Parts: sequence; C-alpha cells; structure tokens
Amino acid sequence: MDELAIDLARFQFAFTVSFHIIFPAFTIGLASYLAVLEGLYLKTGKHKYIELYHYWVKIFAISFGMGVVSGIVMSYQFGTNWGVFADKTGPVLGPLMGYEVFTAFFLEAGFLGVMLFGMNRVGKKLHFLSTLIVAIGTLLSVFWILSVNSWMQTPAGYSVNELGQFIPEDWWAVIFNPSFPYRLVHMVLAAYLTTAFVVGGVAAYHLLRSQHNHLARTMFSMAMWMAAIVTPIQVVVGDLHGLNTLEHQPAKVAAMEGHFETQKGAPLILFGIPNEETKRVDYKIAIPHLGSVILKHEWNGEVKGLDTFPEDQHPPVTIVFWSFRIMVGLGFLMLAIGLYSLWLRKKNELYHNELFHRSCVAMAPTGFIAILCGWITTEVGRQPYTVYGLLRTADSVSPVDAAAVSVSLAAFVVVYFSVFGAGFFYILRLMRKSPTKYQEALDSKSAKASPGITTTTHLNP
Repeated sequence: MDELAIDLARFQFAFTVSFHIIFPAFTIGLASYLAVLEGLYLKTGKHKYIELYHYWVKIFAISFGMGVVSGIVMSYQFGTNWGVFADKTGPVLGPLMGYEVFTAFFLEAGFLGVMLFGMNRVGKKLHFLSTLIVAIGTLLSVFWILSVNSWMQTPAGYSVNELGQFIPEDWWAVIFNPSFPYRLVHMVLAAYLTTAFVVGGVAAYHLLRSQHNHLARTMFSMAMWMAAIVTPIQVVVGDLHGLNTLEHQPAKVAAMEGHFETQKGAPLILFGIPNEETKRVDYKIAIPHLGSVILKHEWNGEVKGLDTFPEDQHPPVTIVFWSFRIMVGLGFLMLAIGLYSLWLRKKNELYHNELFHRSCVAMAPTGFIAILCGWITTEVGRQPYTVYGLLRTADSVSPVDAAAVSVSLAAFVVVYFSVFGAGFFYILRLMRKSPTKYQEALDSKSAKASPGITTTTHLNP
C-alpha cells in the first residue's frame, strides 16, 4: 500500500476522532456537574441549583447526541481503512469495546430519557438517581475506551497465535495495563476541567452583562472552585503519567522533550524549533539540568535521546514537541486562573473584576484545545506503531487506494462541518441566553399550563 493512502487513512481517522473527542470530554464533566446540581437541590432545597440544572441539561442532551453520532462513524473505519488492525487486535480490543456498549452506553441510554423528560413524571429521588446513573455511565464509558487505548500504548496480558493475532491470556493484565490507571485519571480530570472552564466562561459572560445575576454567580463560583482544586491535582497526575510514559515509551518522551541525544544533566527545553534533519533544536530556550530533575529526579540524571532508538522508530518530533507544549502551557494558564480566583474570592472581588471575567471567557475553549493537544501527543508520539512496539501503522491498513480514501475523507469534512458546526452554533446560542431569562421562560410556560398558579422559584436564592 502506498504511503499517500496510509497518510490519508490516518488523517481521516484523526479528523473524525478530533471531532468526536470534544463531545465526550464535555459530557463526562457536564453529567457529573448536573448530578451535583440536582444533589445540592435535594439537600438544600435552594431552587437556584435546579434552575441551573434546567439550563445545562438541554446543552448536555445536544452534546451527548452529537458525541454518539460522531463516535459511530469511527467504528466503521476499523473495517474500511484499518481492516488488518481490526483482524490482528480484534480478540483483545473487540470485547473491551463491547463491554463499553453493554455497561456504559446501555446504562446511559436507558436512563437518559428519564433524566431529560422525567422531572415532573417521577419522584425527585428517582430522577436524581437517573441523573447519577447517566453520570456514572459516562465514567464507565471512558474507563473502557481508555483501557482500549492504553493497551495499544502499553500492551500486556496477551499472546500471539499462528495467524499473528493478539490473543488475551490475562484479562486483568489487559484491562489494567501499565499506563491505564494514569491515563484514566488524567483524562477524567481533563474532562472535569474542560467542563469547569466552559461553565466558568459562560458564567463570566453573563456577569459581564450583569454582575447581579445570581445564577451566573453560582455557576462562576462552582467553576472557579473546580479550577482551583482540580488543576493542581492534574499537574501532579500529569507528572506521574509522564514518568510512566518515560518507563514504557521513552522514544515518545524524547520527542516530547526535544532530546535528540542522550545526555546527563539534560536541560528542560521551554521553546525552540526541532530540526529533524540536523537532529537538534534550533533557537532553543532551555533551563540547564531541569529536564533531568523532572524526569529522573537527579541533577545529573541520564535522559535517553532519540539517538538511542533506530531512526525508523522515531515519532514525528515537531508535532509531538509542540502539541505537548501547548497542552502544558494551557494547563499552567488554568492553574493561574484557579489560584487567582482564590485571591479574588478572599478580597470579595470574584464577581466584580471585569478583566478576570473577560479572561475566563477567553479561557472557555482551552480545555478542548488541551485535550486535543494531549491526544495528538499520545497518538502521534506512539508512531510508527498502532500497537506500540508490536504492530506498525503501515502494516495495519486495509488494502484500499488513495483515491477511495480521499473521496470518503472529503465527504467527512463536508458533512462534519455542516452537521456538527450547526450543532455547535446552536449550543453557543443556548449559552448566550441568560440562565435567569431561561428560568423566566420556563415559569411563563408553567403559568400558562396552570392558570391561576404563579411560580416564583426563580426568585429564591
């Protein structure tokens, strides 16, 4: 198979998964946020929490639907463009993806209807249970999908049969492979932070319009607490995940850090332009010895460079180098926002600092960008393998020609930007609507449906 067809097949899968990943990343965190809101309403009786629930549940439903539709497409590509990969890894990965459908998707689908339409049809506790189960279902889904991806990164618990297929020998080792715990925690925290900064950005937008919007204040406060608490934890988890990657995929770390040569007392390269022809980083800005301190916890610890590995096993350095730095840079920006919010909260200025609110509006999409950059770092850094060290990408592709892949790729681009673009702009329209006005509209409908009865829940603190 020619290289152009391989590159097109890779780009097609990258394009579709990039669209897909942003929706689950948002709905994982948003489902948990909805469960927290409804739980707080049941515990405190304060109507502001259920009002915010109504505001966000419609956005959740649209995002969830687009996530399901965009995910279905990827499974077909395993049969069309990646048939050899599906044949070789099917005995291991097939059951794991099946478990995701049976334990997560069915759970979500079974209770989603009650969550969306059962507020006035079932008891409060049963409705809360449905919301909680949907949130658990999203976490189960990420559990199985990341188990699949982690096995591709750090395969374990398998043997290879006479047909060259990977056969499971120990399901516990397959599921809980060496990188899975780190990848799972890192991804879940990333999803929570993504949702927190979207919620915070929307709340900040409405606070810029009215600093006295009590629902926007509640949203903003909850989002900033999440940013202040979870971001430092994510920094620690990311460091642990990096050390795990160094142990099992040292070539990926060498590309991330821009280390072409093995060296003791390796610097931490902050910025630069990797030159894969000359095997060096041009115009670099680096801190001496800090790379060894971070990776080896030693001042003069030896850090392996790409010269340790055969050149045909090097990942594309430039892409991995920059995607990693964008992800880390955004992570530290999130940390700064979270910590500064604590300072403003202490000074009683959290709801009055317009510059900070504008910064939070600008930060709203950064969680999605960081997740995409993290995914690029993970997947491109795994190259040239689909199953790390065992099955090359060039040996995983179906026997299709470049023309066929290019036609389907063009169709995906047109359909995805049309369908999901429309859904994206509709979600933005919902977010632009003030939660207070949204609640007033609900109350108006309720009053028309029940003449003589006036609801005042939107006035309650």
